[in-house]
Amino acid sequence: MALRIAGTTLPNDKRIEVGLTYIFGIGRNLAVKILAEAKVSPDIRVKNLSEEQANKLRVIVEKNYRVEGELKREILGNIKRLKEIKAYRGTRHARGLPARGQRTKTNNRTVRGNVRKTMGSGKKPSAQKT
Repeated sequence: MALRIAGTTLPNDKRIEVGLTYIFGIGRNLAVKILAEAKVSPDIRVKNLSEEQANKLRVIVEKNYRVEGELKREILGNIKRLKEIKAYRGTRHARGLPARGQRTKTNNRTVRGNVRKTMGSGKKPSAQKT
């Protein structure tokens, strides 16, 4: 049976250390810290976890850390606050531009939604000889 933590199904064949990173808000470092707290080996596969170990991990993640929906709501709330107080970063978010000081004269076409196609040399193809 697949292991579900915080509404996310973890992949069975991965090591638990990597499997935990499938949860939004948990990276490698935090996964290692959680496993140490639960006294679970990071080398064990998700499918080989005992029911007791799985429950211990579930309790630690859901009680002590903001993950998935709760974290996403918090991030959206922070961005909304920046927009409301008309902070520079808030206006950049509102316009869909980079908020962290990247250059915009060139690059970041994908952020701006202006994906430009490369053209040929401009030379028309010559008529084919038969």
